[in-house]
Amino acid sequence: MEASWSLPVSSLDATDPQLQQFVEVETQKQRVQLLVHHMTELCWEKCMDKPGPKLDSRAEVCLVNCVERFIDTSQFIVNRLEQIQKARPFFSESLSN
Repeated sequence: MEASWSLPVSSLDATDPQLQQFVEVETQKQRVQLLVHHMTELCWEKCMDKPGPKLDSRAEVCLVNCVERFIDTSQFIVNRLEQIQKARPFFSESLSN
């Protein structure tokens, strides 16, 4: 006899809207955490030559710039993907005609 907890998430999602929403929220949280972790690692490697008891002004400026560029780049990619997705139905319709 198979336990209900071993069912694929997709079958559970279809039967329980609250579970589906919970999974979506948790997935978003995980993505944000991974993004922050990646950004922290990237900016740390780029900006922190000699970690010390205080953050010097050069490292602080570098970290701020690194984070801002990372956010700008992420936003650019999201916007570009949205543009591509919006344009797709147009292209698929024009190709079928």
